[in-house]
Amino acid sequence: MATGRTHRPATRSRGIPEATVARLPLYLRALTALSERSVPTVSSEELAAAAGVNSAKLRKDFSYLGSYGTRGVGYDVEYLVYQISRELGLTQDWPVVIVGIGNLGAALANYGGFASRGFRVAALIDADPAMAGKPVAGIPVQHTDELESIIRDNGVSIGVIATPAGAAQQVCDRLVAAGVTSILNFAPTVLTVPDGVDVRKVDLSIELQILAFHEQRKAGEETGRPGPGSAPPAPPARSAGVATERKGPDGDVPAVMPA
Repeated sequence: MATGRTHRPATRSRGIPEATVARLPLYLRALTALSERSVPTVSSEELAAAAGVNSAKLRKDFSYLGSYGTRGVGYDVEYLVYQISRELGLTQDWPVVIVGIGNLGAALANYGGFASRGFRVAALIDADPAMAGKPVAGIPVQHTDELESIIRDNGVSIGVIATPAGAAQQVCDRLVAAGVTSILNFAPTVLTVPDGVDVRKVDLSIELQILAFHEQRKAGEETGRPGPGSAPPAPPARSAGVATERKGPDGDVPAVMPA
């Protein structure tokens, strides 16, 4: 069983910061859209707006790739697509296994964007014997008993976990023991992996909670109610006596006593 500390990002080659690596797919998506429209060049301002970042940050990010554009012309779209794809490792075919073929796993299996972005779904795996052999997105589901041989036979290094939370760590341990070194985790739990294994977590409930926070703040601004960062209202005064504060016996807990 895999042991070790909670995931820590692996050191990136050529000193590219993690924050820059996280933005490269955003640039690639925007550049791919430009390429599909046969746009030959793009300015840093236009590309930054399409990717949702500021232009100074974009130019700094591209400097790590050795790409500086041409003054008055901008960046060559096709060359940047190739350059970023190469940096992200998308110029080769990456076999991926998806473990947990419930509603979410099936939706991932049916997602058409994997193949166009350098990923091939090599296998779908589920613990339910009734699922074995059933085709999902044209791929027959295989039982978890075959997980290790599937990974070995397909040379898989990337695993996707879409299981319930209670099963995720055990699946993660088996994936790592079988040679998987990168995991995309959709299960609502934190995974523990050894050093050298990268984990990216996608938690839809957390994203929704963040949106709820912003909605609450906007509603407070519209109605004049105190926002989330406002101080709580003062407690009502006691009906008799004056409240004074002293330390409790442990020196930490305040006690309120009538004078």
